Amino acid sequence: MTFNRSRSLSVPVRKRAQKLFLFGLVLAFELGGALPWNSPTANAAAKSSPNFVIIFTDDQGYADVGCFGATDFKTPNLDQMALDGRKFTSFYVSQAVCSASRTSLLTGCYNVRVGILGALSHRSTVGINSSEMTLAELVKQKGYATAAYGKWHLGYQQKFLPLQHGFDDYFGLPYSNDMWPYHPGYLHLPLEERKKKGFPDLPLISKNDIVNPAVTPEDQTHLTTWYTEHAVQFIKDNRENPFLLYVAHSMPHVPLYVSEKYQGHSAQGTFGDVIEEIDWSVGQILAELKTQGLEENTLVIFTSDNGPWLSYGNHAGSAGPLREGKGTSWEGGVREPCIMRWPGKIPAGTVCDELAATIDILPTIAALSGAPLPDHTIDGLDIRPLIFGEEGAKTPHEAYYYYWGSHLEAIRSGDWKLHFPHSYRSLTGTPGKDGLPDGYTQQQTGLALYNLKSDIGESTDVKDQFPEVVERLQSLADQARKELGDSGTKTKGSGVREPGRM
Repeated sequence: MTFNRSRSLSVPVRKRAQKLFLFGLVLAFELGGALPWNSPTANAAAKSSPNFVIIFTDDQGYADVGCFGATDFKTPNLDQMALDGRKFTSFYVSQAVCSASRTSLLTGCYNVRVGILGALSHRSTVGINSSEMTLAELVKQKGYATAAYGKWHLGYQQKFLPLQHGFDDYFGLPYSNDMWPYHPGYLHLPLEERKKKGFPDLPLISKNDIVNPAVTPEDQTHLTTWYTEHAVQFIKDNRENPFLLYVAHSMPHVPLYVSEKYQGHSAQGTFGDVIEEIDWSVGQILAELKTQGLEENTLVIFTSDNGPWLSYGNHAGSAGPLREGKGTSWEGGVREPCIMRWPGKIPAGTVCDELAATIDILPTIAALSGAPLPDHTIDGLDIRPLIFGEEGAKTPHEAYYYYWGSHLEAIRSGDWKLHFPHSYRSLTGTPGKDGLPDGYTQQQTGLALYNLKSDIGESTDVKDQFPEVVERLQSLADQARKELGDSGTKTKGSGVREPGRM
């Protein structure tokens, strides 16, 4: 990993260096010299380096965007983004749960490789290791400005927060918005009892500082707006610099909150209102890029961290034709809506059905920005041919692996997906309503093979008809187990790295 000098300087030394630097700038200005970031050479370099905007929602299902099949709410900005760019219909996260999914996006690795599993809470003593290179640290090597606004969830202690991992600015929640004392299941108890049984107060963080130690329900109605305002201001402030902007919305993760401007706005109720406000946020960001003359030099990526939390019923989204949802290795858990837009670069109004994933974003941004990759192993691959719609472009992945926790539950290669025996939660009962969950039961699958091209819903097991495919996928899975491990077979992976620890 590239050595980060800012972490190595003591505070007094760093302050002296800053004063000397500022003195040099003032002297240069008084002598009539150009400031380095306003010099013709610097400006030309900045304009030739593409910007990157990644919008990452929480628990938004495959069919929770208009152009992916939503019907009872509208997403005009996302739909226009698809018309201007490219839809990815086989786009994956590494696991259908918060911290694991976000870790993979930011590191280009399967989360099991870097030791982050599940959804880290206020009790967690692990987080992202400082030896891992994040997307922000990647582009920092090329002088990019970086910011993260929204949900972080890679560890809440200061050593794990964004500013310690390459981001210049941060504003948001350190973990999920339901990790607080106001869960509907606890509201009948006094506040202090709720804190003992559930979670302590939920903090709101700016940079490294807690600016609101106890987020309230009223505060949550403003989260989408606040994140958007920070994102728009960051674009304005960095219109002359190459930048990477990461907007990780807390919504539509339960509990659902929406501002007054979108309350009662959709036919689907609160969930639809929340999605329409996220769509508004996307529109604000795209509009600011246009205002600043940056849209033709900016790659914008929209996707979600995992599928819908189906047990919440009318407060959950939809995976459409896909099986199951959040918390499973079925397609409804890990296949996400994805739209990419870059006018003049990405062919407008096109669709890619080749397999791509969040782990591919880091190496692709490395190639686009000219930034060197980390010196440790990553799992993602450069997907520029898919993004730019090159004729005959195919997924660079021979196989894609579906883990739950540290258990390898399934593998995909081409159109084929093989499930290994595992248990999973399934919505076989009546789902919850208005913020209260219900309806899950534990189910079991044996070894099962599906052809995702003809059976996207994973409904017909064809392993007996295609034993040679089963054998090939089992062989590929054995290779993954050696490298990434598998608790199901009690295999320790040789390539697994440790998370950061307190």
